Amino acid sequence: MKQETLARLVVLALAGVASIPLISGPHTPLLHARLAEEGGWTPDVLHAEAGEPFALRLTSDDVLHGFGVGHTDIEPVLVAPGTVTDVTLTFDQPGTYTYYCTVWCGLNHWRMRGIIVVEGETPSTAPPEPPLYVQLAIDIDAPHPADVTPAVRPDAANAPDAAVEFSFEQYAATSPAQLFAEFSRQPGLKDLTDAQRWNLVAALWAGQTSPAALVEGEAIFRQECAACHGQLGGGDGLYAEALAEAGEAAMDELAGTHDMMIQAPPDWQDPAVLLGASPALLHGKMLRGGMGTGMPMWGALYTDAQLWNVVAYLYTFQLNSP
Repeated sequence: MKQETLARLVVLALAGVASIPLISGPHTPLLHARLAEEGGWTPDVLHAEAGEPFALRLTSDDVLHGFGVGHTDIEPVLVAPGTVTDVTLTFDQPGTYTYYCTVWCGLNHWRMRGIIVVEGETPSTAPPEPPLYVQLAIDIDAPHPADVTPAVRPDAANAPDAAVEFSFEQYAATSPAQLFAEFSRQPGLKDLTDAQRWNLVAALWAGQTSPAALVEGEAIFRQECAACHGQLGGGDGLYAEALAEAGEAAMDELAGTHDMMIQAPPDWQDPAVLLGASPALLHGKMLRGGMGTGMPMWGALYTDAQLWNVVAYLYTFQLNSP
């Protein structure tokens, strides 16, 4: 009798287990994070289905990392060594998404990237237009120093009252120095002092952004850019010297053009450097990356609007905004 009762209990228990609902949707094995020099993410290609929960388990094999997914509103999570972090993602649209480390973990932190291929029915859309820097035929790898720079820092709050139409298209394609030079030739503006014309340039630049956009641009800059470019854009970030040393070491071993070697970041505290660059040039540099110079490609992680906000924030290193 006891054996029969025990058998019935086992059967009932198994039936109960079978009736427990399982989490639907694809899942992955444990996703390991390592320093980029040690391999980065493993595996670095994941697959999911649009609209289905996608369960991930994350762990670090060395130091503290972070996990974020570009072009989504998914909140980043920390990935600590010796622990497992569970996260479930849901992608509304099919496509290829880049996941990346969100915690600066070393010189090659930005190389810690992988992709999530999200399958699903793709709606028919028009082919994307080329990036703006391509449309404008801007060589984003060439230096674009300003021919003229202000004697004092331009201030939008002190701009003269002048009726000047200035569209986003003009803003994107024109450097501050080019616009200053144009003002010196325009009737009604050429009689202004140099300081007044520069202040007018600062006001028109400020008119292309907003306080909220500048806050977002600054937040992205501090998270992604300051470690190399410096908190104030002086090219003196924590990893700037190491970048230059890495470039020199690479040139000792590899043949190639010096212009494409890993480089220290530019000094945006130098007005000739920043005021000679158009917004489309800076946007393109972030969108595409520096082609071997050490500048990462941020277009896979941030939207166009976010990158334009970073561009607007960069100009605050030289132009005072209200």
